[in-house]
Amino acid sequence: MELENKATSLWSNFFNVKMVQIRTFHMTWFAFFACFFAWFGIAPLMSVVRDELMLTKEQIGWAIIGSVSMTIFARLFIGWLVDRIGPRKSYTWLLVLGALPVMGIGLSHDFTTFLIFRVLIGGIGASFVITQYHTTVMFAPNVVGQANATSAGWGNLGGGVTQFVMPLLFSVLVIGFGFSEQVGWRLAMVVVGVIIMLTGIAYYFLTQDAPDGNYDDLRAKGMLPEKKKVTGAYWAAMADPRVWVLFVIYGACFGIELTVNNVAALYFADYFDLSLVAAGFVAASFGLMNLFARTLGGLFGDNFGSLWGLKGRAFWLFICLLFEGIALMIFSQMQVLFLALPALIVFSLFTQMSEGATYSVVPFINKKALGAVAGVVGAGGNAGAVMAGFLFKGMADWSQAFLILGVVVTCASVLAFFVRFSTKQEDEERAAFAAANIETLRRKAERANAEFERGLAAVEQQANRGTAAE
Repeated sequence: MELENKATSLWSNFFNVKMVQIRTFHMTWFAFFACFFAWFGIAPLMSVVRDELMLTKEQIGWAIIGSVSMTIFARLFIGWLVDRIGPRKSYTWLLVLGALPVMGIGLSHDFTTFLIFRVLIGGIGASFVITQYHTTVMFAPNVVGQANATSAGWGNLGGGVTQFVMPLLFSVLVIGFGFSEQVGWRLAMVVVGVIIMLTGIAYYFLTQDAPDGNYDDLRAKGMLPEKKKVTGAYWAAMADPRVWVLFVIYGACFGIELTVNNVAALYFADYFDLSLVAAGFVAASFGLMNLFARTLGGLFGDNFGSLWGLKGRAFWLFICLLFEGIALMIFSQMQVLFLALPALIVFSLFTQMSEGATYSVVPFINKKALGAVAGVVGAGGNAGAVMAGFLFKGMADWSQAFLILGVVVTCASVLAFFVRFSTKQEDEERAAFAAANIETLRRKAERANAEFERGLAAVEQQANRGTAAE
C-alpha cells in the first residue's frame, strides 16, 4: 500500500492540528499512552492486591505471564484487521471494548478471577500495532522512523507514568476520600477504564484512516486493494523470514520493557526495601525514558537510512541491541540503590532506542501488508515478555534472571544482520527518501516566500500611510 500526501515533516508542523497527519499523530500517541497506562495500571498496586487476595509468588508470576500472553494473539489479529477496516475503526473498537476488563478487574475476589481479567486486559496491548500502522500511513520515508518511534515512545510512557500515578490515585481514594484499601485499588482501575472508553470515542471523530480519507471511501475510488486481497498479502508477509527475525529482535527489547514494567516495583520494594510509593517512583524512571529515548532510536534510524540506506537502519538496530544487553547485565549486578538507579536508566535508554530502531525498519519490509508485518513484529515483543515471565516465575533470585536476559539480548543483537533488502528496493527507497526531502525543502521555501511577501506588503502599506500623511 502506497498512499499519497504523507507529511514530510513532523517537528516543523508539530502543533498544527489542522493537518490531519499531525492531528492523527497526537491522537494515536495519546490513545496508546492511555492503553499502556491501563495495561500496567495494576502493577504498582500489586503489593496491596497480593495481600488482599493472598497471592503466592508463583501466582504473581502467572499474572505477569497472563498480562502479556493475550497480547500476542491480539496483535496478530489486529494486524490483519487494520489492513481491512483501517486504523480509525480498529482503534475505536479496541479502546471501547478494552475498557470493560480494565474496569471489570475490580470484581476480582480470588486468584482465578484476577487472572482472567488480567489476561483480558492484555488485549489492549494490540493498540501498539494500530499506532505504528497509523503513523506509517501518515508520514513519508524521511520522517517515518521518528514519527513511529515518538508515537510509540510517548505511548510507552504510560508504563512509567502509571508507576507513580496509580499509587498516588490509590492514596487519594484511601486517605482523601476514606475508602478502604480493598475498595481503593478497584476504584482506581474504574477511573482508568472510563478514560480509555472516552479516548476511543474521541479517536473515531478526530482522526481519519489516511491523508486523503477513510478506507471505505478510498476503496470505493479504487485507491486501495479490495478487502479479499488483504488476507493473501497477510500470509505472504508471514512467509518472509525477515519478519520473524524482527519478531525475535522485538522480543529482545520491547519484551524486556514489558517484563520490567511488571516486576520493577516489586523488585525495588523487595530487594531495596522501599515503600509502595517510593518503589513506584524508582520503577517509573525506567518507563519515563520513553519521553525521548525511543524517539532517538527512530531519529537515528532515519539518519542512518539517509547515509547508508536500509542496511544502515539495520546496522543501527544492531548497535542499540548490543548496548542494551550489556547495560542489562550491569544493572543485574547492582546491589545498592544509588548504583542501581543510574544503571536502570542507561539500560532503559538503549532498550527503548532499540524499539525505535526496530520500527524504523518495519515500514520497509512489505508495504502491501503493513498491518501484518507490524502485528507479527509487535507480537514478538509480547512473546519475549512471556518467555521472560516464565524465567522470573521459575527463579527465586530475580537479579540472576536479569543477568540471563542480558546475555540473551546481547546474543540476539547479531540477528539484525539478517534483515536484508534487495538492491532494487534499496534504490527505490533511496529515491523515495530523496523525493520526500525535496518536498520538505519545497514547502519550507513556499512558507519562506509567503512570509517574505507578507512582510513586503506590510512595508509597502506602511510607506503608503506615510505618504498619505505628508
